[in-house]
Amino acid sequence: MDQAPSQSPPVARAGSLPPSTTVRFTLNGQPVQQQVEPWTTLLDMLRERCRLTGTKKGCDHGQCGACTVLVDGRRINSCLTLAVMHEDADIVTVEGLADGEALHPLQQGFIDHDAFQCGYCTPGQLCSAVGLLREGHAQNEDDVREQMSGNLCRCGAYPHIVESVVQVLRDPAARNAGGRTWEPAA
Repeated sequence: MDQAPSQSPPVARAGSLPPSTTVRFTLNGQPVQQQVEPWTTLLDMLRERCRLTGTKKGCDHGQCGACTVLVDGRRINSCLTLAVMHEDADIVTVEGLADGEALHPLQQGFIDHDAFQCGYCTPGQLCSAVGLLREGHAQNEDDVREQMSGNLCRCGAYPHIVESVVQVLRDPAARNAGGRTWEPAA
């Protein structure tokens, strides 16, 4: 029996690596253009290229939620998606929640309810909570707990986090912060 010669996968040479590409998007209300390599995650682009270090790199496997940001109003784990996938997207990080000096109601709620201890998970918790409110499915504390379950807190501040989200959930006026609409999506 004749066997076909085994073919090895091609080996990338330094000169044959994919070139960088330009990604254009809106970041916290501002138009942005970044040159990135195709394998750059959204998380790494935000932290390293855009210098927005509020979004945290926790597990880097989509298991902790510390890297949660809003893309076109939906919460995502930025460590699990490539930056090049978000051409023309509207991206909001924790730095984009406040309106100047006026905190987003959830940010104020976190302060009011002491919903953070070390603070490492707080940016992801906040972005996830904004997304949760926009989704419009949470009606009570149990819903908030369930729908925020992808965001881990090593310090165990969950009761205070839930109190903060429920405070805003129960105050429809608080959902419109600084002229930005955080109302549930239609």
